[in-house]
Amino acid sequence: MARPVKKQPEQWKREILAAAKELFLSKGYEETAITDIMEAAGGAKGMFYRFFQSKEEVMHALADQMFFANNPFEEVRKRSDLNGLQKIREVLALDRANTEREEINIQAVSILKDPHILAAAVAANRRVLTPLWFELIEEGRRDDSIRTEYAKELSELLPLVNFWLLPSVFPADAEEILHKCGFVAEVLSAMGLPIIENEMCERAEGILGSCREERKG
Repeated sequence: MARPVKKQPEQWKREILAAAKELFLSKGYEETAITDIMEAAGGAKGMFYRFFQSKEEVMHALADQMFFANNPFEEVRKRSDLNGLQKIREVLALDRANTEREEINIQAVSILKDPHILAAAVAANRRVLTPLWFELIEEGRRDDSIRTEYAKELSELLPLVNFWLLPSVFPADAEEILHKCGFVAEVLSAMGLPIIENEMCERAEGILGSCREERKG
């Protein structure tokens, strides 16, 4: 009788993340337990802790995996038909159109109440997104579609905007958050980066809907 094939560590990690993704999207993050993930992945609970310390860590790893698998910045980088500003708008449109990643991001809102998790998320966004935004803003400056003297500052600000709009981080009601959206759009426009306000408001409304459901539960 042939021996069962032993899975390599990276395969286990991929299968745990795949199981978590399926369960988060079908049952929801809060309703999914680690035992559920490992049952779906076909492994013992102890295997989970070889790769992750908590369910929150799985959520972060999954969000990163989904981002890099369909990186909107890479998609627009090869577009010679778009100027810098158009590429930034296309990045936002592509990001919004990825419904699975958007759903995972919205579900992750609740865990950002933990200051340690929030700090790690801010650091990750700064490390990954700031240089990508800077590249596009600089491209827009070169082709004159973006006129600003604050390329560095804007590239550092953009990864932080989503955190400022989260009611779990900065408590606010629906009206206040939508007002914040208008403020952000106006500030960015004044700095030479006119980003469509409606897209920002749609995302904020999605986050608000998730928070309302959480409070009902």
